[in-house]
Amino acid sequence: MIIRLTGQVRSDKSWDGFQQKADWNEIGLKATGRTAHLKTQRRKVSYIGHECEAIPEQLGMKHGLFTKRLDLSFNLLRSLEGLEEFVCLEELILDNNLLRSDLQLPRLPYLHTLTINKNQISELDSLLDHLAEVVPALKYLSLLGNVACPNELVSLDNDESDYQRYRFFILHKLPNLKFLDARKVSQKEQREASTRGVFMKVVKPKELATGEGDLNTLGFHQYTPLPQGTRDGSNHKGIFAKCRYVYHGKHSEGNRFIRDDQL
Repeated sequence: MIIRLTGQVRSDKSWDGFQQKADWNEIGLKATGRTAHLKTQRRKVSYIGHECEAIPEQLGMKHGLFTKRLDLSFNLLRSLEGLEEFVCLEELILDNNLLRSDLQLPRLPYLHTLTINKNQISELDSLLDHLAEVVPALKYLSLLGNVACPNELVSLDNDESDYQRYRFFILHKLPNLKFLDARKVSQKEQREASTRGVFMKVVKPKELATGEGDLNTLGFHQYTPLPQGTRDGSNHKGIFAKCRYVYHGKHSEGNRFIRDDQL
């Protein structure tokens, strides 16, 4: 990988032995036959729209020590490996990637802002437990555009009550949040979440299959009035018997409309 630096960078050592101050710079990363552009400003790094599937190794090596705001939006990230190099990170933007519910963040003790909008997150429980462990200072979280976020502006199948239950559940798991999605967390929401949030988890039923074998696996059996021994057509048993009662049609209501010559 070839790195080309353009622009002027001034640095001093006034912040714990190292602090980098930079005007807008561009770094050309020549990898896999194409050039990507990285923009940095003071302690902010933006690496947007390069269709990368992993965080470039040179990004952390070169800027991990001083970066406080990192924007990796509009890529193809499925993993956050390499993020551990950004030890001072306070803001992380991961919008429009391919991250799933099992994403793993390194411990980032200073991170207070995290946006993961428009990814592939479909389940909240394990994700929120993970965030509570690795980002204890988190104050702002946004998950809009994911399946797990039932926002009525994203999907017409959801309503305000669905979204409010989602908020209660997240605030129960992450009680220190001050801002969730596009709305500030109110004191009333915090009180409700502390008492009711644990019951607001959304449980999705298993997808019903159409095959007979799949239905039997899920516990569904086709009803039949026949005894168990006669359900198999290859093992059919007939019964012949004699009845004492003989029906003459004397009391049949239908017989009054039938003439004798039609019998």
